Amino acid sequence: FYDSLVVGKYCESCDPHLAFVAYRRARGSCDDELIDVCNRNGFFKDLARYLVERQDLDLWAKVLVEENAHRRALIDQVVATALPESRLPEEVSTTVKAFMAANLPNELIELLERIILHGPADGEFATNKNLQNLLILTAIKADKKRVMDYIKRLNNYDGPDIAKIALSDQYQLYEEAFFIYKKFKKGSDAIVVLLDNIKSMERAIEYAEYLNQPEVWSILGKAQLDQDMVKDAIQCFLKAEDASFYAEVIFASKNAGLFDDLILFLKMARIKVKDSMVDNELIYSYAKTDRLPDLEDFLATTTAKVSDLVRVGDLCFNEALYHAARILYSHVNNFAKLAITLVRLKLFAEAYEAARKANNINTWKEVCFACVDAKEFRLAQMCAMNIVVFMDHLLDLVRHYEKQGFFNEVIAVLEQGINLDRAHQGMYTQLGVLYAKYKEEKLMEHIKLFWSRLNIPTLLVACQQNLHWNEAVFLYSHYDQFENAIDVMIQHSADAWKHQLFKETIKQVSNTEVCYRAVHFYLQEHPLLLNDLLIELSGHLDHSRVVDIVNRCDHVSLVEKYLLHVQRENISAVNEALNQLYLKVENYKSLRDSIENHDNFDQIALAQQLENHELLEFRRISAHLYKLNKRYEKSLELSKKDEIWADTMDTCAESKDRELAEHLLTYFVENQRKECFAACLFTCYELIRPDIVLELAWRYNLMNFAMPYMIQSFREYDDRVAHLESKVSSMEKASHDFAKKEDKPSDQAAMGLAPPGLFNAGAVPLALMPPPGAGMMPMGHMPMVPGNMLIPANMGGMPYPHYM
Repeated sequence: FYDSLVVGKYCESCDPHLAFVAYRRARGSCDDELIDVCNRNGFFKDLARYLVERQDLDLWAKVLVEENAHRRALIDQVVATALPESRLPEEVSTTVKAFMAANLPNELIELLERIILHGPADGEFATNKNLQNLLILTAIKADKKRVMDYIKRLNNYDGPDIAKIALSDQYQLYEEAFFIYKKFKKGSDAIVVLLDNIKSMERAIEYAEYLNQPEVWSILGKAQLDQDMVKDAIQCFLKAEDASFYAEVIFASKNAGLFDDLILFLKMARIKVKDSMVDNELIYSYAKTDRLPDLEDFLATTTAKVSDLVRVGDLCFNEALYHAARILYSHVNNFAKLAITLVRLKLFAEAYEAARKANNINTWKEVCFACVDAKEFRLAQMCAMNIVVFMDHLLDLVRHYEKQGFFNEVIAVLEQGINLDRAHQGMYTQLGVLYAKYKEEKLMEHIKLFWSRLNIPTLLVACQQNLHWNEAVFLYSHYDQFENAIDVMIQHSADAWKHQLFKETIKQVSNTEVCYRAVHFYLQEHPLLLNDLLIELSGHLDHSRVVDIVNRCDHVSLVEKYLLHVQRENISAVNEALNQLYLKVENYKSLRDSIENHDNFDQIALAQQLENHELLEFRRISAHLYKLNKRYEKSLELSKKDEIWADTMDTCAESKDRELAEHLLTYFVENQRKECFAACLFTCYELIRPDIVLELAWRYNLMNFAMPYMIQSFREYDDRVAHLESKVSSMEKASHDFAKKEDKPSDQAAMGLAPPGLFNAGAVPLALMPPPGAGMMPMGHMPMVPGNMLIPANMGGMPYPHYM
């Protein structure tokens, strides 16, 4: 029993080896002194053995620090001597940990190689899995070049785990990982490395053929599919009998057009997968490869849904695979689509039969249009009979025929169509439109027969566009748009105007402005028929406005009959127009009749216009107008000027002016107009006083001419007196009777006044004869009455005298 520290210190100077032995005996309490002795004396082998035996990581840390100048010599002894001599796994484990903690990967690799690879083949450490794993992992981290050698030479390590580490982005040891997977028979992982990491399709194919495992073929097939190697991918999937990626295979094969290969794959897939998509795509592939017998055989055995088959059929149809589409549509009895497919195949008769079974308007249209395009007009017409009965589709049918230029054919379709029980307005209308465009000779007959069944506005547009104005007038008239009918006849008179039709139509117009447009029209184009038109419209016209229109054109003479027809309404404008017309043509008789019968005009203006006229009769009319307007002086002046004595006397008689009459009588006497004197006494009998007549007759020796007047005057006064006496006697008698009855004398009765009318000059007819004068019948030709009294032929207002 001794103190190892004291003994060791003593022995250092005389025998360092003994000092090492002494310090080792202390079992840890003299480790620092032991390390120091070993380092100074080069006892690295002994130190290495001591460190391995101690299994103290802290002690290892002291000697493996980078500042230790003897670290390399110590490590060499540990690798070469100490660790190979050890037989305890714990010692090896602690040493490895110490090297790892000191971050000495290369030294650790040397250490592990010494133990595993250079140690005894049957040694405990040569087959230790942990040590082999550690060696490979350390090599992966520190020296990648050694990894491949280690994984080849070693067999007892965790290959898949190490391969994952090698594949990591940090190390990227893809070849080493592949070799590990291959060595450990992980074919799926190995081919994934080839495909995803090494990216060598050739090696992957070679490896798959070498391994020949379904899962490997499947992975290779998926990779080839991703790289658009569709044909090779399908072969791989077939070898693997894997249908898990059928959707991707179908998509890629269709894009690449590999339908023959796809058929092989889909046949295999039908066994593995129960999905309608597989059957549908197999059908489509048969169609694309034109293997129609195989398609029919498959449809005979398949239980695919009708909807799926229809969808595949639509796809075939859209890609112009009409034979396959025909088989599919026939299989599911979809006659509508079958008919359209047959049309594409130019089998029009069969298409018609299919359309008849489908009985669908869109199908009928499709078949019909195809027959029209193929000039199969008989079948097209048969189809069209099922279309024209639908108003909404009729126009499409007509447009298609017209677009192809088959005008007669579409007309024939509609001519047959209007005989159907379901004929409607649109058919008649469209037929009319077609007639308007292409067979105008039939248009009017069609309109007259079926105008009540037509859509008149639509046909009117067609008629106007194609310049069928007669037909347009007819339609407007039957559509109660008479104004438009008149406008058409006016604007297109060369084609549409007929006088009788114009008259009948315009009478039904409610807008009178149209009538005035018609007046202008007739003035310009048919002036000789204007009277007839105006007379027909007289009840609708403002005659003053018509006269104004005609006056502006200076064509009043054209409407004389019309003006005479409406003159009975005594309208000023009409009267003045006629009067001016008569004045212009110097028709004084008609002018006088117009003035006498229709007084609503500016009489003074006309009188002023006529008073200086060169014709006597018009001057007489002027005097007459002045007389009618009570301008007797002016009238007398004109008559005197023209020596129209009868007119002067008539004017005076009508004026009832005593002074004017006596002045005229004096004028006759002074101018030696004896006959006129006698005639004036007769004409103005009531106005002339007897004393004036007697004076003038006495003074100018005209008693013979004045005697008839005087006789009549005496007789009148005698009758008046007799009548007055009779009245007074009657009143006295009545008063006396009344007084007797009342027993009261009445003075008032004796003083009774004559009743009104006692001195009525008209009560007793005159027996005065006017003397012969200017404008009167000669005395030799005057009729005789009893007593040899001459009576003038024209007594004016004076009655024949009565003789007892």
